[in-house]
Amino acid sequence: MLLLNCSTKLLMLEKMLKSHFPESLKVYGAVMNINRGNPFQKEVVLDSWPDFKVVITRRQREAERDNLDHYTNAYAVFYKDVRTYQRLLEEHDIINWDQVFQIQGLQNELFDVSKAVANSKQLDVKLTSFKAVHFSPVSTLPDISSLMGSSPRLTYLSVADADLLNQTWSRGGNEQCHQYIANLISCFPSVCVRDDRGNPVSWSITDQFATMCHSYTLPEHRRKGYSRLVALTLARKLQNRGFPIQGNVLDDNVASITLLKSLNAQFLPCRFHRLILTPASLSLT
Repeated sequence: MLLLNCSTKLLMLEKMLKSHFPESLKVYGAVMNINRGNPFQKEVVLDSWPDFKVVITRRQREAERDNLDHYTNAYAVFYKDVRTYQRLLEEHDIINWDQVFQIQGLQNELFDVSKAVANSKQLDVKLTSFKAVHFSPVSTLPDISSLMGSSPRLTYLSVADADLLNQTWSRGGNEQCHQYIANLISCFPSVCVRDDRGNPVSWSITDQFATMCHSYTLPEHRRKGYSRLVALTLARKLQNRGFPIQGNVLDDNVASITLLKSLNAQFLPCRFHRLILTPASLSLT
């Protein structure tokens, strides 16, 4: 196992990962953030350099941690050889198995291999699988002339909005998620539409893997074109910063899939897998 902390090598890795799209997208987004100030305190481990077979991004070991916070305790994985990935999990101190955490990736064997190792260490594993989405370059945005008056207006989120986002996110409703969302808003691009009282009514944020997420419009403000406007505006923000425009959507989220199709988003041949792993000692906490 090798901890890659040389800035020159990390920039080289970023370029190397581009040749393995789309399966490397999650790791690539995390590495891009590391190379641009590392606001989420991540680091890269791999089996060897430069001819690596596995790349894993994780939270820096010296960073402050909450063992119940699987949102922040997140690993992104890309491998060229799945057996090497399994061996790294089994033989090296790459994962903190004493906390609740998640593993993300876009390769099919990720679940079976991670689950096998986790089971041997008495961790519970829950899998959620999504359609993976990639946007083509955004050249035009919808007409926003209707939003140029005092109400409503297109802007960005603030940390003060984290409570609303925590309440409305299907993955939220707890203190760990509230803090995670606040950190995302502080660190990464976001877009929202606000009403005449300054309250967010539609929004989308960017996560630690440079993925567009938690795109949501309050029910009473739907069918006004806000979701389309927010999605394209955030996509343009990411594009202008050189990031890939990526996202995920559940198979049964018909409204979001319809919107994505209208935006000419590309549904990737690989799927996005998110595993949440919980040690037995914390399962009843």
